[in-house]
Amino acid sequence: MILLDGKKTAADIKEEIALEVSALKDNGKKTPHLAAIIVGNNGASITYVNAKVKACERVGFKSTLIRLNEDTTEEELLNEIGILNIDNDIDGFIVQLPLPSHIDEQKILMAVDPNKDVDGFHPTNVGKMALNLPTFISATPYGILELLERYEVETSGKHVVVLGRSHIVGSPMSILLAQKRKVGNATVTMCHSRTKNLKEITLQADIIVAAIGIPEFLKADMVKDHVTVIDVGITRVADTSKKSGYRLLGDVAFDEVSKKSDFITPVPSGVGPMTIAMLLKNTLLACERAHN
Repeated sequence: MILLDGKKTAADIKEEIALEVSALKDNGKKTPHLAAIIVGNNGASITYVNAKVKACERVGFKSTLIRLNEDTTEEELLNEIGILNIDNDIDGFIVQLPLPSHIDEQKILMAVDPNKDVDGFHPTNVGKMALNLPTFISATPYGILELLERYEVETSGKHVVVLGRSHIVGSPMSILLAQKRKVGNATVTMCHSRTKNLKEITLQADIIVAAIGIPEFLKADMVKDHVTVIDVGITRVADTSKKSGYRLLGDVAFDEVSKKSDFITPVPSGVGPMTIAMLLKNTLLACERAHN
């Protein structure tokens, strides 16, 4: 069994980006600048955004964090987005999700300039991704592709089963792995909460992408030998033995499934760190497109 080490791979990617940024500066070119808007006081969101700011510092990016109160109106948030859209120094920006319930998430994502949409959530970029045109691929699927490529996991002709159909992971993952690309050319089955005979399907899979949001959902009796497993899930579960008061679990029962796997991602230190690394990669791409 080979562990797909997202933490190490993400660190490698950040080193590569840092070298590119250093070269841009040496040549008198623009320093990439990533901005993030966060609304409210969601603990997980604040932790995640702070990690993005630190990652920017590490690779030599400029970063801007805009923190808005929980009671910020939709109109006020749209106004902030409008300012970032026309700011030539900002190469890419994200609006951290989830948003407070009084704000229409889709309306907000639609307002982001597609050329600065480094999260890859705007319909223009989703459409280009589906057509296999150059675009921003959303960071989590992009990170999974990168992990598979760097560990030389063969996908061509393989049967991939994607558990979950979210717009952020499951749906784009199923499209990308079926496409004619280096990490692709797979036969993909997407499963979800209404799928019947799920175990029969997962037992046929050469590769499983688990993004269903249920801790330790995928058990050893649901996978065949020599499977590759990508665990996208991350759930906080109460654990009084931990200093934090919780532990993190993925969608895969790691201890038992890993025994049957050729490749598997851990939780944490698997897909999570890759997401931030690929967000940085998208920001570098946005900067190069706009200024170089």
